[in-house]
Amino acid sequence: MNIILGKIDYNKLDSSVVFLYGNDVASRSLPLKKDELAYLEQKRKDDLTSLVVFNRLPHKIYVQNFDSELPTNESLEKLRNAAAKIQLALVAEKVTKVCVTGAGVIPEEVVAFLEGLHMSNYRFEKYKTRKETLLTDVIVENIVEQSALDENLRLWRRIDTLRDWVNEPVMYLNAPKFADMVKAEAERLNVKCTVLGQKKIESLKMGGLLAVNRGSDDEARFVVLEYKPDDRINDKPIALVGKGIMYDTGGLSIKTGNYMVEMKSDMAGAATMASALFAAAENHLPVYLMAFLPMTDNRPGRNAYAPDDILRMYDGTTVEITNTDAEGRLILADAIAYADKQDPELIIDAATLTGAAVRALGTSVIAAMQQDADKPFNLLNIVGNQVYERLAPLPFWKEYDELLKSDIADLINCNIHANAGTITAGRFLAHFAHHPYIHLDIAGVAYYSKRERFYGVGASSFGLRLLYAFFQTYEACKNQ
Repeated sequence: MNIILGKIDYNKLDSSVVFLYGNDVASRSLPLKKDELAYLEQKRKDDLTSLVVFNRLPHKIYVQNFDSELPTNESLEKLRNAAAKIQLALVAEKVTKVCVTGAGVIPEEVVAFLEGLHMSNYRFEKYKTRKETLLTDVIVENIVEQSALDENLRLWRRIDTLRDWVNEPVMYLNAPKFADMVKAEAERLNVKCTVLGQKKIESLKMGGLLAVNRGSDDEARFVVLEYKPDDRINDKPIALVGKGIMYDTGGLSIKTGNYMVEMKSDMAGAATMASALFAAAENHLPVYLMAFLPMTDNRPGRNAYAPDDILRMYDGTTVEITNTDAEGRLILADAIAYADKQDPELIIDAATLTGAAVRALGTSVIAAMQQDADKPFNLLNIVGNQVYERLAPLPFWKEYDELLKSDIADLINCNIHANAGTITAGRFLAHFAHHPYIHLDIAGVAYYSKRERFYGVGASSFGLRLLYAFFQTYEACKNQ
């Protein structure tokens, strides 16, 4: 979808118009007749979020009411969701071009509406023979600065790419192919990229990644990205670790019923972390980042690892396997231990890790935990509320480690009694982090089986806007 700045002439409309009405200033700028304006004011009085439509055949004027007096984060989120509903209406009428304007609105309100419009307009139609008619062109009146619009457009296009990666079936996107795609994107952006192949992973003795990969016909990969700008505000990197399970059958602890459907999305953590680093590089944010992305699928074939196996991880920790469907934490553990050796000032991981997170929190919030990272975690929580990709902080007490004790190894990989499943998964990973550490379980928000707000159906990109806003404001941590 192309979004450009321009002027709107109501006397020579060549497309439908969306007018954002947040306060009384707007009513004086609307090209409406007296009776139309009276009708609009009554609708606004009845419902401050109403959408009122006026026909100007062959086009329409959509007046989107909103309450600019709400807390800013709530007002902007309502505008994103309103845009998603308007996008559905425009698509139903096969409209491909629309203008967006308003009076008395601030640039942030316009950007939020455009964000919702862009994100809801996304479709993964690569394999469809008949494609949907979608919006292709949006003209925005000069309320937003060109530089601000350009920055957001780069972020939104990065979101589209992230969603494409996660939506792609494993038969077309396995670990070696995904590593190649990430490397190609890194080269385009002049980001340093190192791809470790099977033999190198074996030489490093990454026991978790190698074990999960044993059931697959495809080799594993471990990708390391580095974005180190000259004007960086941090001398030591923020380490981004992302779970890259390209497809999860559960392994020998095979998933039953419908639980295997949509498991192509189990690499959303790796896709999110690569995308977050690339977004920072594209917009030249002054923050030093590294990403560590372990990639494999989890299959029950070949010489698949089994319950009762004991693995020796990259850092030497031994792990008794109680469930091969708790594989994500095994590949993440190796990646976190490897990242930890780079002496980062902070480690953040993102992973579609536990069904328990979905059952506890639903599909609109990230289960979040932290170890020795109070300041950055507080900042992440604040920006999460601002962009409405919010965190649900969970307790992370060391007492939960009792649920991970093994009689024959250092740890078990999964608490077989399923108590505190999301927290114990995080505690397992925290064992491998010896620097400040934040764990983001995105299982409930990474992929939607039905249309969910402006995120739509399929891969959501939930978490990328959160991380980008965190990088934009990260200097606040440095100054505390």
